[in-house]
Amino acid sequence: MKNKDASSLFQPIVSGFKRYNLTIFIVVLVSGLTTAVLLLNNILITSSDVSGLNANTSNTSFDQTTIDRVQQLHTSSDNFTLYIPPAGRNNPFAE
Repeated sequence: MKNKDASSLFQPIVSGFKRYNLTIFIVVLVSGLTTAVLLLNNILITSSDVSGLNANTSNTSFDQTTIDRVQQLHTSSDNFTLYIPPAGRNNPFAE
């Protein structure tokens, strides 16, 4: 059996990597992006699955103070008074 040193064993691998480094980079990049897209797609599919849910498990009750605060909000049809700035101040945006 011949005695070979470590540099002669890895020489073909190193020369192959030097020759095809751009191709290897592109393949690794596309593989990583494909894996990320497939994992995100799987997360989106499993998160939108509602087969194991029922209406009794979700807690949709509010306390009375929250309901009162929501009812005090203004609607889009409410008329608001036009804000007039105090006298003596100059508007830098007026012509």
